[in-house]
Amino acid sequence: MSASEELQEGVEHAKEPFDKKVAVSMAIIAAFLAIVSVGVHYYTTEELLAQQQASDQWAYYQAKDIRRYESEIAQDVLKAAEKESLGNRVQHYGQNSDRYDKERNEIQDKAREIEAERNLDGKRAFRLEFGEVFLEIGIVLASLAILAKMAKIWYLALLSAATGLAMSATMLFIR
Repeated sequence: MSASEELQEGVEHAKEPFDKKVAVSMAIIAAFLAIVSVGVHYYTTEELLAQQQASDQWAYYQAKDIRRYESEIAQDVLKAAEKESLGNRVQHYGQNSDRYDKERNEIQDKAREIEAERNLDGKRAFRLEFGEVFLEIGIVLASLAILAKMAKIWYLALLSAATGLAMSATMLFIR
């Protein structure tokens, strides 16, 4: 039985005022849990995408670095030949080497930027995951409160849910 079916059944069978209060609070906690779960999935996906983009950038960086080295080697070989007809080729390879070096630095900066974004997404997802756990515990405790008819357990459920919401909200302050 899914959580939403359990909640629906719990609300239908709640005849006493205490049971109704707890059932309503369970429904509210479940709604917040759904919202937090969406956030967890979003930031986890963003983290994975950023990791892939960073890996792509680093591969591109390495390719540019290899081309730069090839140009430097070609330039050195041509200089060693010391033939006047190859003078333009020496200059051409020197320009290529400079260009590859510049592009390589730009690619490196972009890769580091993407990695920083990935790290932020990971931290946000982590906070949301902890919030999700406390919200789930709140639903379980609220269910126990109905079964045991104990207000103390219900208050504990509300405290757990509030902790989950607070933990989830802290991800908004991660920069």
